[in-house]
Amino acid sequence: MHLDLTQEQAMIQQMARDFAEKEVRPIAQSIDREARFPRETVARMGELGLMGIAVPEGYGGSGSDAVAYTLAVEEIARACASHAVIMSVNNSLYCDPVLAHGTEEQKARFLTPYASGKKIGCFALTEPEAGSDASNQTTLARAEGDGYVLDGRKVFVTNGREASAALVFAQTDRAAGRRGITAFLVEKGTAGFTVVKTEDKLGIRASDTAELLFERCRVPAANRLGAVGQGFKIALATLDGGRIGIAAQALGIATAAYEAAVAYARERKSFGVPIGQHQMVQWMLADMATTIEAARLLTRRAAWRKDSGAPYGAEAAMAKLFAAETAMRVTTDAIQVHGGYGFIKEYQVERHFRDAKITQIYEGTSQIQKLVIARRLLGAVAQVA
Repeated sequence: MHLDLTQEQAMIQQMARDFAEKEVRPIAQSIDREARFPRETVARMGELGLMGIAVPEGYGGSGSDAVAYTLAVEEIARACASHAVIMSVNNSLYCDPVLAHGTEEQKARFLTPYASGKKIGCFALTEPEAGSDASNQTTLARAEGDGYVLDGRKVFVTNGREASAALVFAQTDRAAGRRGITAFLVEKGTAGFTVVKTEDKLGIRASDTAELLFERCRVPAANRLGAVGQGFKIALATLDGGRIGIAAQALGIATAAYEAAVAYARERKSFGVPIGQHQMVQWMLADMATTIEAARLLTRRAAWRKDSGAPYGAEAAMAKLFAAETAMRVTTDAIQVHGGYGFIKEYQVERHFRDAKITQIYEGTSQIQKLVIARRLLGAVAQVA
């Protein structure tokens, strides 16, 4: 693993940082308060190549790599976690699987305009009774004529209201269980495809989280992604990559809260001196800095393994687990450093605290990450034995 960034990676990091500071941070508080999707700045992310960083240029992307992607997500999340998750979902959960499993015709239609940011996509796996148990799909896709008819409901779909297309997972053979799940690309505007609800959330309030309903929704066979029955494998592989993006998002949130805590500790005085001179505050800041750096290294390592073609599922789960737990702990301590002011919406640490919580939940809870890690480790031991 190389710790030094390439020139291209450093340029992408700096570009994302400049954009985040100049265009995203000034609106972050207001769009959070209003729960307003930031269409203008999301369009700008597309223009800058941030919506398809690791997608080849021939398919509308930037042609870079997973490490550059994590660097960009972290910088965007430092300013606004909502922008970061909009970007992460489009990159990891939509563009990645279409690039990996799509036909050339599908890539032209369902990848190029999305990687370039002209459109955005979403990933529809979770159902009311299929959260951590993602294989418990009840949405059905029945073969009919030259296509399929979808019936079912998907919940907690990030970008679901704003997306132009959804990657939807449905049972084509209920008796086969997870081996009977198939993936489909469904365009917004297809008859029978309805956005029925947008959630009012604790955090990441400027990104939309929607409930999608499919009622006799006809999808042509040409929109099936991958082979029949391969949907669950596609979903799991996609989530491995997605966890790297969420780790980077959590890292950006934690970094923003830590930086705010350091600045406040230098300015705020108690007992006649800046509170940063008190040992108990110093220890909190030291713990923040150490865990953030550890999370950054885990995230970078997972991305590097993905770029190198090595297995990275366990590493992605480790990065996501540690970064999410770090974000929650650091934002909690940042509020503590701010005292009563940390509880006031005027101070951004309150927003970072609310945004951090979801990183422990989506794309696999922290508890599920531990299961993923343990199973990969035990599987490796079994293979060696």
